[in-house]
Amino acid sequence: QVHLVESGGGLVQAGGSLRLSCTASGSIFSSDAMGWYRQAPGKQREFVTLLTSGGRAEYSDSVQGRFTISGDNAKNTVYLQMNSLKPEDTAVYTCAADGVRTVEGLKDYWGQGTQVTVSS
Repeated sequence: QVHLVESGGGLVQAGGSLRLSCTASGSIFSSDAMGWYRQAPGKQREFVTLLTSGGRAEYSDSVQGRFTISGDNAKNTVYLQMNSLKPEDTAVYTCAADGVRTVEGLKDYWGQGTQVTVSS
């Protein structure tokens, strides 16, 4: 069974930085991509960023230029460096792993989420 464990959320002032990490544990053969989504109070979950196994990164327009995703394939871990944070970045950030291959087959997985709060 695969578990995604996130860490690094917290409270920060506007303009500050935070670094999130997400590690996928379990007997994983490979995965297509890992990334982050977020959900603010009263809003739908939205895509933030992803990193493919080949090293290609994608970002939403709202975080482009401020957030950077990186990863360590050997550790099944991705990191999200968030700079120049704004109050509108406040949300629960959830890690996602797409196309994870295990002995059980191919499946997507989600973490539990970590709260990021940016004060003005």
